[in-house]
Amino acid sequence: METRVLRYFLEMAREGNMSRAAKKLHITQPTMSKQLRDLESELGVKLYARTNYNIELTEAGHLLEKRAHDIVDLVDKTVLEFKNYATLAEGTIYVGSAESESFSFVAKTIKNLRITYPGIHLHLFSGNIQDVLEQLDKGILDFAFIMDYEESTKYDSLKIPTVDHWGLLIPKKDALSQRDSLCLDDLFGLPLICSRQNMMIDFPRWFGNQANKLQIIATYNLLYNAAIMVRENVGYALTYDKITNTALDSKLTFVPLVDVNASAMFCLWRKQHTFSNVAHLFLNELKLQLK
Repeated sequence: METRVLRYFLEMAREGNMSRAAKKLHITQPTMSKQLRDLESELGVKLYARTNYNIELTEAGHLLEKRAHDIVDLVDKTVLEFKNYATLAEGTIYVGSAESESFSFVAKTIKNLRITYPGIHLHLFSGNIQDVLEQLDKGILDFAFIMDYEESTKYDSLKIPTVDHWGLLIPKKDALSQRDSLCLDDLFGLPLICSRQNMMIDFPRWFGNQANKLQIIATYNLLYNAAIMVRENVGYALTYDKITNTALDSKLTFVPLVDVNASAMFCLWRKQHTFSNVAHLFLNELKLQLK
């Protein structure tokens, strides 16, 4: 299986049309068609089907699309690392992170590094704990910044010395916005907008077997669109403080939950992972920031 052919496949999947994909890649349509037929023969599955106007991926095709993205990303990252291997001061650091005010430590680290090494760049992947750790385990990310880490033999870690507090994002015109604080029991009966991490990790700890009685009307991966739903009075978003603008000119306010422990952020990297030069620089600078 060649990376070049995987790029053909991904472009066809993006375009939904083989002729357009071939034109975009500056190859002929018969060449692309043959390469993709050979790929299907190699894998022993049908990857796509033609309709009157477009190409639709099969179930196997969707699986390959996901795997191909990971493979191509890792190949591109490896090529970049070797291009900059002899140059300590140039290259890209790959970081995945949860949404948190504690990410300011990462921002300060990159800012300081780029003063001395302007050839260093950051590639940031934002997501929940499952998505970020999946990318870290595949070697696509150098570092993962996640909340409430439990010790694991897979990773080394650093604790970020700040905490994030849980609460509800609420429209300012809502009566609940006048509360100084809320308790977990107050959440029952409210239309809640929650992250997948809340449902899978936090709710079992907070509510036990009562979690299924919560009225969850929507779930989110990143908070921006969830905040819009709150602004439009769809429901209340369960989130950390300081992620969304709740200043005087905002239509939203944040009310903390007083009976939930604050969360700490951790920086993780794989044990025995071989860092690029710039990843080493990043880790050393981060340690200085944390002193």
